[in-house]
Amino acid sequence: MDDTVSIPDERLELIFTCCHPALALEAQVALTLRTLGGLSTDEIALAFLVSFETMSKRLTRAKHKIRDAGIPFTVPPDHQLPDRLAAVLSVVYLIFNQGWGGGRVDLAAEAIHLGRPLADLMPDEPEVLALLALMLLHDARKAARLRDGELVPLDDQDRSLWDTQQIDEGRALLRRAMTRRRTGPYLLQAAIADLHLYQPRDWRQIAALYERLARQTRSAIVEMNRAIAVAEIDGPEAGLTILDRLDLDHYRYFHSTRAELLRRAGRDGEAHRAYRRALDLAQTEPEQRFLAERLAETRPSERAEHKTAGP
Repeated sequence: MDDTVSIPDERLELIFTCCHPALALEAQVALTLRTLGGLSTDEIALAFLVSFETMSKRLTRAKHKIRDAGIPFTVPPDHQLPDRLAAVLSVVYLIFNQGWGGGRVDLAAEAIHLGRPLADLMPDEPEVLALLALMLLHDARKAARLRDGELVPLDDQDRSLWDTQQIDEGRALLRRAMTRRRTGPYLLQAAIADLHLYQPRDWRQIAALYERLARQTRSAIVEMNRAIAVAEIDGPEAGLTILDRLDLDHYRYFHSTRAELLRRAGRDGEAHRAYRRALDLAQTEPEQRFLAERLAETRPSERAEHKTAGP
C-alpha cells in the first residue's frame, strides 16, 4: 500500500524531510534552519540563546550522526508526519521570528507562506492552525511598527495601518484551533497575541496565559514576558522580581525589558546601564535608534554623577 503523502509545497516537503526524529529536536531544528531556512550559524545561535561555537558543534554533530547512521534523506510517509511536526513548527516559527525581530521582512513572509500549506496539509492539528494564526496576528502590524525609520511601541502604533483582513483571518484560525480542545504552546501564544490587539488590554488574562505557557515550556523568555504583564498589574518592582531570577544575559529583549521597568521604578542609573547592554546587543538600526534615545533619557545628571563618584 502506498503510504506516501503529497505535501503541497516543495520547501515544506524539504523541511519535513530534514526533520528526522533520529536526531534530537534541537538538532533537527538547527540543521534545517541552516540547510533550508537561509539562516547563518550566528542567527541560529542567537535564536537558541547559545554561543556561535556551541551551535557550530551541534550542527557538526548532527551532520556526523546523519552520515554515520545512514539516515535516509527522503520524504516521510503520511503516518510519520506527526512525529516530525514539533520540529517543523519550530523551524517555521524561528524563521518568522528572525524576520519579525531581525528586520528580515522576506523571512517573515516566507514563514507565513510555509504556514499556509502546512495548515492545508494538517487542518485538524490545533498547533498548526495556531502557529499560522500567531504569525498573521503579529505580521498584521508590520506597517505600523516603524515611523520614519523609528521603532514604534505597540501602544503608540497607528491602528489604521494594521491589516484588519489579516487580523480577522488570524482570529478565525485561532477559533478553529480552540475547537480542537488541545491547548499547546502556539495556541497560548496566539491567544496572547490576540489579546494584545485590544484596547485596553486585559493584563490579568495575559499574565494568566503566560503562566500556563511557562508551565508548558519552562522557557525563561516566556517568564520574561510574564514579568511585563505582572508589572502592568502590580507595578514595575513586581516585574523586576521575576526578571532578576532569569539567566538571559545574552538576550537583547531581556535587557530592554528590564531597563524599561527600572525606568518606570525611578531607578534611572540602573535603567541606563540596562539600556546600554540592550543597545550593545541590538541587531537592527530601528532598534538601535530607539534604545539610543532611551539611553539618552536615562543618562545620570552631572550632579548625580559627581555625588556617586565620591571624593
